[in-house]
Amino acid sequence: MAEYTRYKRVILKLSGEALAGENRGYNDEIIDDIAKQVKTLLDKGMEIGIVIGGGNYWRGRSSENIDRTKADQIGMLATIMNCIYVSEIFRSNGIMTNILTPFECGSFTKLFSKDRANKYFSKGMVVFFAGGTGHPYFSTDTGVALRAIELDADAILLAKAVDGVYDSDPKVNPNARKYDKISIEEVVAKKLGVIDMTASVMCMENKMPLLIFGLNKKNSIVDALTSEFAGTEVTV
Repeated sequence: MAEYTRYKRVILKLSGEALAGENRGYNDEIIDDIAKQVKTLLDKGMEIGIVIGGGNYWRGRSSENIDRTKADQIGMLATIMNCIYVSEIFRSNGIMTNILTPFECGSFTKLFSKDRANKYFSKGMVVFFAGGTGHPYFSTDTGVALRAIELDADAILLAKAVDGVYDSDPKVNPNARKYDKISIEEVVAKKLGVIDMTASVMCMENKMPLLIFGLNKKNSIVDALTSEFAGTEVTV
């Protein structure tokens, strides 16, 4: 039987594209599987926060016709839509959830504060952190690093299309070498692009470890927190 890690509280980062599968919008089968895996971890007493990108709806940097600030604001709204949708799938699986944003969204979400997030964690809820940092020019990578550091998480989980960190792009280089373990200092020095540079430096300065793995692998989220982990551990 797989042994669970020492981690108690983790922040999981999901890409918007991962939720969509091969289409735009959502693939409910993928999201339902994510919910079931998260429930397994909750049942083990873990605390789970989730950040979701907005790439299934919007990738603002690809548009040269819209002001960067406005494009980033649209991206923030895309992450809120994703969190509302995924939260409802989680609820259909018997998971209590709440969505926090760094700015007011009427009755759709609640305003983020550390105390509020900790209260929800103590009640066994999955907490979705939507809307990024609330400011343009910061990615959801920076958002997940910020929330993990603020909330004293034990680690960040990055569920990606690639199953770990490589010394070069495995899609381009068939001889690319995968790291089982690598330091955050080496990630920054070699500009390996695990997460964007701002988030990488934040993790380095605040000693926040990362676990990077492929979402498409069966049971990969649960395995990331057990002795079955087969991705890349970024150490601090």
